Amino acid sequence: MDGGHTPKIVGTVWGLLVLNTLGSAGAKTIVPLPRSLIQMVTMGALVAAFALALAVNLRLRIRASAYVFLLTLLLVTSVISSAHLESGFGALFRCTRLALFVGTLWLLSRWWDGSLTFVRHHIRMYFAVLGSVAAGLVVSPGAALPDLYGGRLVGALWPLTPPQIGQYAAVITGLTVLLVLGRRIDRAGAVVVIVPSLVLLALTHTRTATLGLFLGLALAIGSLLLTSAAARRFFSWAVLCATVAAVGFASVLQAWFLRGQSKENFSSLTGRAKVWDALLAAPRTAGEKWFGMGLGDKSFGGLPIDNSWLAVYNEQGLLGVTLVAAIIIVLAGVALLRPPSLQRACAIFLISYCAIASYTEAGLGDASPYLLHLALAAALLAAPAAAAPLATPELPRRHVPRWARRSEVP
Repeated sequence: MDGGHTPKIVGTVWGLLVLNTLGSAGAKTIVPLPRSLIQMVTMGALVAAFALALAVNLRLRIRASAYVFLLTLLLVTSVISSAHLESGFGALFRCTRLALFVGTLWLLSRWWDGSLTFVRHHIRMYFAVLGSVAAGLVVSPGAALPDLYGGRLVGALWPLTPPQIGQYAAVITGLTVLLVLGRRIDRAGAVVVIVPSLVLLALTHTRTATLGLFLGLALAIGSLLLTSAAARRFFSWAVLCATVAAVGFASVLQAWFLRGQSKENFSSLTGRAKVWDALLAAPRTAGEKWFGMGLGDKSFGGLPIDNSWLAVYNEQGLLGVTLVAAIIIVLAGVALLRPPSLQRACAIFLISYCAIASYTEAGLGDASPYLLHLALAAALLAAPAAAAPLATPELPRRHVPRWARRSEVP
């Protein structure tokens, strides 16, 4: 191991992984970008990330990681399900992408030592993405708040959907709040990140990201209550502010939460439930039940599935669902067994957020920001590398004085 030193190029690799997981489908941008060009950029970023990770880790030194091991098993399941080509050759392309993603994580695992290094990389990269969203809003408000999405904020420079922007804003807001409580960042720097992120989150009207942020933070801060006075003060003020908001701004919050939808549309989760029912009712062979149909675009009947568990069931079968559940359970179990710390709190926030978002968002079965969030949680939960003991080498016999070779016992 490197004794806690992480090369700067590792941050570049992490940033390229973030770029790869931004996706290629989304809103219309100010300058039309061909989808083929966007896919070339995102896939090129992944290839570059793998090449750089390999270059900085030529000796292929890795750390044991249950998370990446389970991802490797999920990759094997994906290849088996995609080999029948029921989802077309695109399934094999997605398997290749997942293989490069997992391989890059294996190479980076060498520097997973329970430090906050990757947290800072995570915040910087997603804050840069949100900066592009804010720039698009300033340049062309009409394109950034289109009627097609009901006036919700989208990416006008890079095709990002409201749920994506809400996810990025919620994740870096939660991590930054925890860094403030742990006194790892000054308050002025935290305000620069938190305030714009919360504004962008509000403009996306993304309920899942908002719930994930508050519930994830509640669990994370709760894990610090016994050891951190700052966490106790923050929790008390948060409960007080939440109570005041619930009483004084109930109608405003309800209107924001419903987004102008009818109660029937809201109860069906904006039509998601109909797609879920159709997916579960579709006839399947025994092989399709266990191994799925192969990696696809997370849709069924031309409509998005918007549920990680059903998307995994559709594409990787019951085996895939079992592996994804094992990932969440193992990470959560390790986090609960760790002593209270800032790293543990950040990991709990990330795991909680991904678990909550999995109900209305897909992504736990393929290379995605959610798998990258969980990879960060795994890095935070990794035990620090043990320093090599300083051993005094034994001198060869010819260097030992003749008088010292004799035994002291006659």
